[in-house]
Amino acid sequence: MDEEYDVIVLGTGLKECILSGLLSVDGLKVLHMDRNDYYGGECASLNLVQLWKRFRGDDKPPAHLGSSRDYNVDMVPKFMMANGTLVRVLIHTDVTKYLYFKAVDGSFVYNKGKVHKVPATDMEALKSPLMGLFEKRRARKFFIYVQDYNETDPKTHEGMDLRRVTTRDLIAKYGLDDNTVDFIGHALALHRDDRYLEEPALETVKRMKLYAESLARFQGGSPYIYPLYGLGELPQAFARLSAVYGGTYMLNKPECKVEFNDEGKVIGVTSEGETARCTKVVCDPSYLPNKVRKVGKVARAIAIMSHPIPNTNDSHSVQVILPQKQLGRRSDIGRD
Repeated sequence: MDEEYDVIVLGTGLKECILSGLLSVDGLKVLHMDRNDYYGGECASLNLVQLWKRFRGDDKPPAHLGSSRDYNVDMVPKFMMANGTLVRVLIHTDVTKYLYFKAVDGSFVYNKGKVHKVPATDMEALKSPLMGLFEKRRARKFFIYVQDYNETDPKTHEGMDLRRVTTRDLIAKYGLDDNTVDFIGHALALHRDDRYLEEPALETVKRMKLYAESLARFQGGSPYIYPLYGLGELPQAFARLSAVYGGTYMLNKPECKVEFNDEGKVIGVTSEGETARCTKVVCDPSYLPNKVRKVGKVARAIAIMSHPIPNTNDSHSVQVILPQKQLGRRSDIGRD
């Protein structure tokens, strides 16, 4: 391993694998290493045996759960917007030839103790049980404004500069009540808390338009798509792309240590007594524990269910957003 590389990438998370794939395509000599024996890092997709090993040590999963290979459990679930940036990157790099995708059946929001389908257009707003008759009319006008909004056409702005007008002020113009604001901000624009209300409205409008465009792309029940065999397929696909262009992968490499010279500049990475030289290292934060600081945390839970989620039309795959106000919290809960 005593060679010199343009870039060494540590960790096989999605961002790291996308980067190594793109750098290899650009002609750089890339070495990609991971302490784990599987792709995906913290966003890996694990079968049932791997899942039990990760969280229960040497315990084996209960027999009644079936075959381990029937499971692809994502450690960091993330649905992809069908018209989002990541999908455009996949198409641009031709990585889609390594992947199979499935449209997610539905998008729902929790409101007043029940689960409801998220209305994404003016016509769906008129049918939604989330709102009363007069509120539906107000919401429809707001949705039409968002659908017609064109950042480069002032005629669609109705005299408002959304780079300066806050989301709260924009919504106030249409007189929408708090429940409507809740699902617009959290289930359509996918904000995790209410800070967006005091920020420029343009970002929220863009997010809502992306939601509607993604919903229309496949004419499905939601705007989301998902790799058929789990999110861990994405890092593997970019790893294949990197390998095609000469990238080198080494899994199960323990104690990858980034080496620095006296000036504090990167000079390589050492593992198992061997050092690979380089001048640039890209890694996930766990490989440089002394150079990062924690700024927040996310709590996750995995539930293996034997039935569909109630009030979701017996859908096989759904997203359910639980807005913070509905739960008395300071941030949302999302269920995929």
